[in-house]
Amino acid sequence: MHIVDGALSAPVLIGGAVLSAGGITLGLKRLTLETIPAAGILSAAFFVASLVHVPIGPSSVHLILNGLAGLVLGWAAFPALAVALLLQAVFFGFGGLTVLGVNTLDIALPAVLAGAIFRPLIARASGVTVMFWGGLGGAFAIAATTLCVALALGLSGDAFWPAAKLVFVAHIPIMMIEGVLSAAAIALIVQVRPDLFSTLRGEPA
Repeated sequence: MHIVDGALSAPVLIGGAVLSAGGITLGLKRLTLETIPAAGILSAAFFVASLVHVPIGPSSVHLILNGLAGLVLGWAAFPALAVALLLQAVFFGFGGLTVLGVNTLDIALPAVLAGAIFRPLIARASGVTVMFWGGLGGAFAIAATTLCVALALGLSGDAFWPAAKLVFVAHIPIMMIEGVLSAAAIALIVQVRPDLFSTLRGEPA
């Protein structure tokens, strides 16, 4: 969900840019040779999934898949998602360059939180339980992203609160869809690339 240029106050823009820069820096440090291919694939998946979007006031509704990125990449989701957002802003005008930091923070921070909470649960799970935690992680990331967007809009002025509430309500169906997609994707990833989660079990990657 992209917030457009001109919708946010200067303090929110600056704060978002600073925090995103910190997240990207930490994410680059956590990016390994083994996870670079996955980062590229998930960055491309986010790029394509969010191309089809419906404008909702100063934001928009679309698939994000940031929960899946966070579950697989952890902090490395920050640079992966930031690159996709930058390309969308440059080539398609989605969001904008001045709000790039806030948009990155709104999407990548929930991804990291989803990874921190649900990756260990997935690593210890098996069978249907893997899908359950994967789906819950995907839905959680969307819910957290809508709250971050609402907070960014609300901090920029009381006039944005109605739009912020609308953004949250409009994303309830997206939460369910992304939960299903993330559940299926994580189940597949655990089968074909168990090494992405094996280090969380204490096994050699």
